[in-house]
Amino acid sequence: MASSTPKRRRVLPAEVTSFVGRRREVAEVKTLLSRSRLVTLTGAGGVGKTRLAARVASDVRRAFPDGVWPVELAPLDDPDLLPQTLMEVLGLRQDLTRSPMESVIDHLTGKKALLVLDNSEHLLHACAVLAEELLASLPELWIIVTSRQPLRIGGEQTLAVMPLAVPGTDAARLSTDALAHVDAVRLFVERAEAVLPGFTITDENRDAVERICRRLDGLPLAIELAAVRLRALSVQQLLDRLDDRFRLLTAGSRVVSQRHQTLRALIDWSYDLCTGPERLLWARASVFRGGLDLEAAEGVCSGDGIEREDVIDLVIGLVEKSVLVREDHPQGVRYRLLETIRQYGGDRLAESGQERDLWRRHREYYRDLAAQARAQLFTGSQVRWLERLRLDHGNLRVALKSSFDCGEPEEGLRAAIDLLYHWRTGHHSDEGRHWVGHGLHVVTEPSELRARALWGDAWMAILEGEIEYAVSRLEECRVLAERLGLDSVLAYVALFSGMVDLYQGDTKPAIKLFEEALAAHRACGDETGEVLALTRLCLAHSFEGDSDRAVAAGEEALRICDARGEEWHRSYAIMALGIDAWRRGDVVRAGDLAKESLRFDGTLRDRPGMGVNVAVLAWITASEGQYERAARLLGILRGVWRTDGAPMSGFGHLVAYHDECEFRMHQALGEPGFKAEVQRGARLSEEDALAFALEIGTSAADCSPGVVRTSPLTRREGEIARLVAQGLSNKEIAAALVIAQRTAEGHIEHILSKLGFHSRAQIAVWVAEQARGAEGRQGADGQEAAPPAGEPEGPPPGGRAPEGERRG
Repeated sequence: MASSTPKRRRVLPAEVTSFVGRRREVAEVKTLLSRSRLVTLTGAGGVGKTRLAARVASDVRRAFPDGVWPVELAPLDDPDLLPQTLMEVLGLRQDLTRSPMESVIDHLTGKKALLVLDNSEHLLHACAVLAEELLASLPELWIIVTSRQPLRIGGEQTLAVMPLAVPGTDAARLSTDALAHVDAVRLFVERAEAVLPGFTITDENRDAVERICRRLDGLPLAIELAAVRLRALSVQQLLDRLDDRFRLLTAGSRVVSQRHQTLRALIDWSYDLCTGPERLLWARASVFRGGLDLEAAEGVCSGDGIEREDVIDLVIGLVEKSVLVREDHPQGVRYRLLETIRQYGGDRLAESGQERDLWRRHREYYRDLAAQARAQLFTGSQVRWLERLRLDHGNLRVALKSSFDCGEPEEGLRAAIDLLYHWRTGHHSDEGRHWVGHGLHVVTEPSELRARALWGDAWMAILEGEIEYAVSRLEECRVLAERLGLDSVLAYVALFSGMVDLYQGDTKPAIKLFEEALAAHRACGDETGEVLALTRLCLAHSFEGDSDRAVAAGEEALRICDARGEEWHRSYAIMALGIDAWRRGDVVRAGDLAKESLRFDGTLRDRPGMGVNVAVLAWITASEGQYERAARLLGILRGVWRTDGAPMSGFGHLVAYHDECEFRMHQALGEPGFKAEVQRGARLSEEDALAFALEIGTSAADCSPGVVRTSPLTRREGEIARLVAQGLSNKEIAAALVIAQRTAEGHIEHILSKLGFHSRAQIAVWVAEQARGAEGRQGADGQEAAPPAGEPEGPPPGGRAPEGERRG
């Protein structure tokens, strides 16, 4: 019978560097341990699975009186030696009359213990067999596994460990102090300080630090390896050299495994675990930017060694091995390679000699996608296609660049024009103008393509308020269209020339041009152009005071849209009808129409459309004498304009209405009062601004300065954040709000996770920043949010929570 070595007991290694972030993950693993005796942590190499498992094991060790046993499997190559390795960890001597597995089971019988099987991916089957047998034989044994993929045995609970939170693209809204507490930044700063004493994040280096953390995807190992280079490089030099990250990110700690000392060695380990076809798909998927869906993988990556019908199984395999990250979107499931893993795949693709062919497939696929979207522009599937283009913006950009770079400028220009509505609705107007302008610069031969590009360029210029530029483009387009006999193009020249006249307040010539465009579009069977002309006629007739003709044009536009299930052009026709209703004094109908249009714009996140509708609602509200609310709407509008960069985009003739509205509010509220209300509106997040404009569950209190609303927090979370800032304990918060203490704790965990913080003190700092400059404080009165889903965190059944885990 096996016996244990006297006085030997395996203990968890002490943490020699700080453990950053992961509050939510630690709590979630503990919850999973309360549900199951087998929890597997999966994730890409270097994402921090081992550190997370060690932290959880340390936290719950008092619940396991017979030991917490870490089992490092990375050095083990022979799966047959797995039970023997476990014996060594437990300090058992070999009994030749029994198998190693029998010895392990005999030793652990009746004991309450936790095993941590670390780095199991290369021994997956052997670990699955071992775990299944141990758990069946030992009812008081729990197991945590770390692996690139799950074991796939009964009772297993899995948690995908993601990279650390990185600063968002709007991180400039955070103070430097708040930015330093974002998990990825905090890790970088702490590791940098270890090699460069006194290093801290400052206003001067914050941009470079943000970009480093984003470029490294928040991958802990990559961040730690990068921070080491600050021994010789400045932060900016480090950022500049990240494109060669596999050569740069080396020389980690000498005491860690060799594969953790360089980023390439770590990813080599993942690559070696993949099958040949999986490696091929990994390399080919590196051409995508910003993610891909299954259809794109099948369209671009199949062939020459990968059958189209096999792509789905290969994708599943790469997801399980934590190479591809699965992301759920309303439009469906998508997949993403972390940038470091994508660059590794790109190196492999270059080595294969297939790089040029894959880039050709990629650009052809996305040019075809752009053409399909244009064909569906005036149908009921329009919104779905616009959302899909938005998700694939990175791929579209790469496909356009590839088209121009590889000598296919006509195809690049055609795709840029096919994407006109994507540039318009996806907040990419400047980029759209860049691609169209570049295409016009290189595609100079007279053609229908060039003519289409000219009127498209003119339209985008009008929306940006660049009228003189638009006029020159329209004139060139008219000459070319007349030369080539392009009636459909001449219809758009008339339409946009009318927009120029209306923008400048020349209503009568604008109406004449709109009527000319309407007739031409009807003759060509172009319903898109027809509805655009009708909507502009509605606006122009209304501006002239001819409501009958305005309403007739607007309602005809609605009939055409409704017959096709089209929504985007319909929302603009509704907005035009709302403006006319307001001008006639029918403020109730005007408000209903503006809100209906705004609801759609908010769903599509069409900021130019949102801006016009919020402006209309401000005019309506002011005409009803609700000056405070109207001023707050103007504050919201200024936020939209600041982001969109084009006040009254494409509707310059309405500026007079807007100026008159502002003047009336200044008179009614006075300059200080007007400014205060505008600032309150400007502080609202986009979500809350939309709810306020639509009057969804809002009240005057919702915009008071004391309510934390410019944040990702719910109303209840904002309320709890303020109580935390006042120094109340969890028990005191629960008593104050008449909720369970566990509910309060759950809310605080959510707040910390959403804000990327790790302490209550950081919440207090954040609340103070949100309230800075506000006029007084006022409590929120919203409904209590539901408690967080899932069972409460805690030790495994039967275990007593250690002191550090008992709250109250």
